[in-house]
Amino acid sequence: MNPLTLPSHMNDLQTILKGLDWHELEHEVAREAQTRLVIVGPVNSGKSTLFNRLHGQRVSAVSAVPGTTKGVVEHPLGPFHLVDTPGFGEVWGTDRAAIAEAAAQQADLILLLLDAAAGVRQSDHDLYVSLQRFGHPIVVALNKADLVAQDLPWVLENAAKVLGLRPIPVSARTGKGISDALLPAILQAQPALAIAMARELPGVRAQLVGRIIRQTAWFNAAISLQPIPGLDIPVLLASQTRMVLRIAAAYGDSMRASHARELLTAMAGSLLSRYLGMQLAKLVPVLGWAVSSAVSAATTYAIGETARRYFEMGGNVRPLDLRTLYRRGRRLALGNLLRRQPVAPVGRGAEPATAAGSELPQG
Repeated sequence: MNPLTLPSHMNDLQTILKGLDWHELEHEVAREAQTRLVIVGPVNSGKSTLFNRLHGQRVSAVSAVPGTTKGVVEHPLGPFHLVDTPGFGEVWGTDRAAIAEAAAQQADLILLLLDAAAGVRQSDHDLYVSLQRFGHPIVVALNKADLVAQDLPWVLENAAKVLGLRPIPVSARTGKGISDALLPAILQAQPALAIAMARELPGVRAQLVGRIIRQTAWFNAAISLQPIPGLDIPVLLASQTRMVLRIAAAYGDSMRASHARELLTAMAGSLLSRYLGMQLAKLVPVLGWAVSSAVSAATTYAIGETARRYFEMGGNVRPLDLRTLYRRGRRLALGNLLRRQPVAPVGRGAEPATAAGSELPQG
């Protein structure tokens, strides 16, 4: 492609924006926001405690009496549903296993929660095997790890022998192991849960939105490594638009493409120069491709951080401030992408983290 044919003024970039399939992007994000997590486990494994910890308030009854949850407790969190299933086994004449399996069948991801204090038994292995037949991703966690802290290495070793895999040790009571181990494992197994979890769990929203931004930035960096000028622009715009829509959904904003267009158009002057620079850099083999990739990652990161702040403020951000936030995010981009991100606590009193360098300019 001749670099002279690349977008050379604002209308060219807007033409590309209008050519994107906005409705398909909206529908894709809407489908992603409908993902469903089901918590399954034996009697008294702490499912209700974990459910309440994730939600940040008491929703499901908690009791020391095995099998206190008498039915499938399903609490709607927008389009995202957490289901606290009853304990497995016959209690009060009800087939709890059938009820729980019926709920698990509707899951996009199953969280199997076992009891570290009771120890992992053959029945837990049988339960794990029975859940596998649904074909859904399964994450196995070992709750009440705080009660067996001294013996935890032995408990985990025994669990690995029985189950054939090493479960994630957590404490639903204290919150330990949830943000730094369980949530990342859930998102790795089912990335689509990021939107719903970010929307309904304010304590980890910044962490999850940051994950969306970073993943999109690295994806676009890889796309921009291809050497043909101009070929990656539609893909980058679609990817960045989808990222903005996902961030909007994470903050509970209506998932309309107009949100993405508003942000991208407000930054279009800067974006145009960045895109042109990226494409011209591709004319220099290897080094130019690497430069194009780095610019793509930084631009995507800056767009994501600007969108994050925009939706944090409920959309009440002036166009001039949007451009200022974008430029600030671009300066911080590569350093933040390479830096290890802090982990936020989960539960009551957890405050959302603030992205570095995302403050609005004063005046």
